[in-house]
Amino acid sequence: MRVIAERAARGELPIDVRAVISDRADARGLETAASMGIPVASLSPKDFPDRPSFDSALARLIDQYQPGLLILAGFMRILGGAFTSHFNGRTLNIHPSLLPKYRGLHTHRRALEAGDAHHGVSVHFVTEELDGGPVVIQARVPVLPDDTEATLIERVQHQEHSIYPEVVGWFASGRLVCRDGEAWLDGSPLKNPVIREASIT
Repeated sequence: MRVIAERAARGELPIDVRAVISDRADARGLETAASMGIPVASLSPKDFPDRPSFDSALARLIDQYQPGLLILAGFMRILGGAFTSHFNGRTLNIHPSLLPKYRGLHTHRRALEAGDAHHGVSVHFVTEELDGGPVVIQARVPVLPDDTEATLIERVQHQEHSIYPEVVGWFASGRLVCRDGEAWLDGSPLKNPVIREASIT
């Protein structure tokens, strides 16, 4: 969130960050956004009887800002079908694995336990299927023999800060759209995601 907001503020992304919203009032991102003059809001799921009620209230809150794009960054709640349909084709998420591998949690640990030679991060459109929407771009990083979760996380996060703003820029400039359940870039459907290969430096 911070990287995207900073690049927008510097004019490096053609977007206006209208609000940062969290399901936790103590989220560090809210403090960061507020310090940058970005409107912030929080909505706790504990204040609602069930997930559909929370999703509905969250959608109404977001609609107040009339966004062209929702950017999920560290938002760890599963969003239901009514919510994802309401914002269909204009919600992006970043997931720390080379999807479709390792949907859900603990992706770095799972990659290490599996002995994978490569790990990485994916940016995808959000659908009702958990981490199952059309993938736009992936950054692949090598897994080193002495890697721990901490070192692998650091290497992957470095790539996150590169590819997520890039995809946001594509969407904002009209190069990227989600059409009929597929990601389209520059007028053509992406049969496979764009791949960025990260080297060790």
